[in-house]
Order: sequence, then C-alpha cells, then structure tokens
Amino acid sequence: MATKSVNLSPTNKINDELGKLPPQAVDIEQAILGALMLEKDAILSVIDILKPNSFYNDAHNKIYQAILNLSIKYKAIDILTVTEALRNTGDLDEIGGPFYITQLTNRVASAAHIEYHARIVAQKFIQRELIRISSDIQKRAFDDSIDVVDLLDFSESELFKVAEGNIKRETTKVNVVIQQAIKQIEEASKREDGLVGVPSGFTNIDRITSGWQNSNLVIVAARPSMGKTAFALTMARNIVVDHNQPVAFFSLEMSSIELVNRLIVSETELPSKKIKNGRLADYEWEQLDYKIKNLIDAPLFIDDTPALSLFEFRAKARRLKIQHDVKLIVIDYLQLMTLGSDTKSSREQEVSAISRSLKAIAKELNIPIIALSQLNRSVEMRSGDKRPQLSDLRESGAIEQDADLVLFIHRPERYGLTEDKDGNSLIGLAEIIIAKHRNGPVGDVKLKFQSEMAKFSDIEGDFMNSSPDDNNMTFSSKINDDNSDDNSDLQANSDFQKQPF
Repeated sequence: MATKSVNLSPTNKINDELGKLPPQAVDIEQAILGALMLEKDAILSVIDILKPNSFYNDAHNKIYQAILNLSIKYKAIDILTVTEALRNTGDLDEIGGPFYITQLTNRVASAAHIEYHARIVAQKFIQRELIRISSDIQKRAFDDSIDVVDLLDFSESELFKVAEGNIKRETTKVNVVIQQAIKQIEEASKREDGLVGVPSGFTNIDRITSGWQNSNLVIVAARPSMGKTAFALTMARNIVVDHNQPVAFFSLEMSSIELVNRLIVSETELPSKKIKNGRLADYEWEQLDYKIKNLIDAPLFIDDTPALSLFEFRAKARRLKIQHDVKLIVIDYLQLMTLGSDTKSSREQEVSAISRSLKAIAKELNIPIIALSQLNRSVEMRSGDKRPQLSDLRESGAIEQDADLVLFIHRPERYGLTEDKDGNSLIGLAEIIIAKHRNGPVGDVKLKFQSEMAKFSDIEGDFMNSSPDDNNMTFSSKINDDNSDDNSDLQANSDFQKQPF
C-alpha cells in the first residue's frame, strides 16, 4: 500500500512544536487579493487593516506588497499592473507566475465583503503572532542565563508591539460623537462645582482647567526643590480624600514609606522631624490617630518601582483601571522612566518616545495622566525673576508637543527674591504657571506653600498682608463658592490670558 506524502507547501505549513496547523485563512487571502485587482478603490477598505506580513502565504505577502506599492504611486491596480510590478521585483515566478495571479481573480465576483474578509485575516495573523511570542517566551524561560526581569521586559515589549500595531480604533461618524459631547455637557450642568474633569483641589486651577480632562497628558515641571512631589501629593490627597476618586501614584524617586510620611505630615500638621523619630507627645499621638483616618480609607494606590519601564507602566496602569477604576495617574517623574528595551537611541529620543507613549496610554485608558518633569539649568542662569518657560523642559522638546497642559512651579524665594516690585512679601508664595493649555486658557495661579509640611494650599483672603507663618489657611475646592462672574474672578485671582489654538 502506497504511503500518502504530506504536502509542506507554503499553504500547508505545520507547526512542528505544537503539531497543529497555525491559524490561517488562505482561501480568504486569495479572495482579498482577487477583489483588490477587480476594483480600483478596494485597497482603501483594507489598507489600515492589513500589512504584507498579515498574510500567511508567502506568495500572497509579496502580491499584497506589490499592490500597496502601486497604490502609493497612485497607479491602477489590476491583473496586468500587478503582474508587471512583480516581474520588476523578480518575484513573479516565485509566486506562481501570471497564471496564479489570473486564478486569484476567478475566486471572487466583487469586493463587496473585502473589509469583513480582511478582519478575519488580521485576526489570524494576531493569533499566529501570539503563538510565536508564547513559544519564544517559553524557550527563554527555560534558559537560566536570562535574567527574569529581562524576560518580563521582553514579554511585555513583544505583546505591546502586537497590540500597538494591530488594534486600531474605528472611525466614528460625527453625529455619534456629538451625542456623546451633548451628554457630557448635560452631566456637567448638573454639577454644583461646574467641573467636567477630575478636580485638582486648587480652586483657581480648577477654574481655568475645569478639572483634569480624560485622555489628557499633563506635565508639571520645575527645578529641583521647587515642590513638584509636594504639589502632586497635595493634589492626589485632595482628589482621594475630598472627592473620593481613585488615584494611582507611581513614585520612581521616593519610596512608598517616604511618600506616606509626607502625607501624614501634611494631613496632621505635625513636625516632620517628630514623625521621623517618633518622639510625639500623648496629645500628638491622639492628633495623629484622629487625622489619618481619612487617609486610611482613601482610594490611593502607590507604586514605588524604581526605573519603571514604559511597558511595565502600561500593564500596571491597565490593571489599575480595570480593578480599581482609577480616575487619574501621577508619575514622579518622567525622566526616571525607561523604554525597557535595548536601544542605541539618545536619551532625548528615549524621553520623546516615553512622552508620546504616555499620551497614547492616557487616550487608551481615557483618564488624565499627570507626569512630573525636570527643567534644565537654563532657568537659573537667566537674569530677572527666573520664571520658567516652555523651552526649559529638560531633554526633549517632544514633551511640550505631546502635552495637553504644561504647568510650571515657580517659588521666587528659592532664588532669594523675598519681595516683589511693589514691596509685597514673596515668602511662602508659589506660582503655578499654566504655560500651555491645548483646549483652553493659560494663566498664573498663586498658591500658598508651607515648606515645613511640604504642602500647597489655596490662598484665603489677602495673602500679601498675611503672616508667612500662618499655617491655618485653607480653601475648599469649589469653583463657584461665590456668585461673581467667573471671568472677573479669574482676572482678579490670576494673571489670565487667552492662548491661541
């Protein structure tokens, strides 16, 4: 009895390790290619769905590449032009000659279902990629010479590439988006505070921004010791305690214990030295126990992983969104993040890639991401009041480009400036300079900074005539506490100006 031979042609590749045929749809691939050569505009339906390597059959890969090249050059796509293109690249005989191309058009009558077919082929490609990555991860996992951290980084990186390259958002007709926008406006009108985003807890900042908006990347930048972490922590505390909205805080510089100790000092208003050495009087222990109750129940999630990679951050951010529905993420700080892969690119290129990816993650999770950032030394070399500007952002101009908002923290007293030109005290004064606001106004907001507690707060009353040692200034984050017109309030309380779009 004759033994039946196994056909191992490109259309019947067998995965030797799994003993199974990889996911494929060769017949559908043929139908797609035939449809592309029958109708000149059919390529527009699949060009953002399929890439040449989406095709399982190597011959189909080359034919689709030839069709793409013709489309890029605005040339007609049919049997003759595709055949000629393959002849010019030397691939015609390899794919089966003119006869095979002719056969492809016989497999389909029209391009009516080409988009549906393209999504099937794309799905099969993703399945094959996941199998390939899983197999590669398995091999590396058995190799004891590979560090487990590098293995995790490789796994996240490969999965990230598959997701980033193949999962695309559908185009939406404008009437659907308008309905969503109207719904948001209606919901905002029902709120007493007039906010449409996540409140910062600082009244005048919320007046300008209407809260941190979903999908926005917000950069908060300053020179060292200006209070970036203190500002972010105070804001996180306001959100989780006063507004009970979950926040994730990624601290790449300070440990979680250090952060919590700062929160305790800020909340209890006890001296930081006593919190560190534990030398508290009995009444101070009672004050500590009473005032930290709000923090204990607050939905604040802290991650202090050092040198956090972009891929690790994305995975953790997704889990936090799914498991805890976090409304805002803080990163302290951007320049301490890594791409998490071997790269020969400059640090400026790395920071640019991280910045772009953070914006993409904010958009994907539909939450605001606030990233703290360093400023370069040019601020301190500048004469005058040394106010920071957009060109001072450290290491990458891409940060300015990717950010929806850029805020600078400026404390004049750090540069020995204790009085302004009118003789008013600048001690304990912090200026939050909103230098870029993609969807709204820019301006300066004055806050009080209590250095002994590393805490920012709204200014109540006439700050310039108050004592800098007065630590009891508080102001609720209600942007409509009074009945005055919002525009007049803004002009009275901040150096308010419109930024052109």
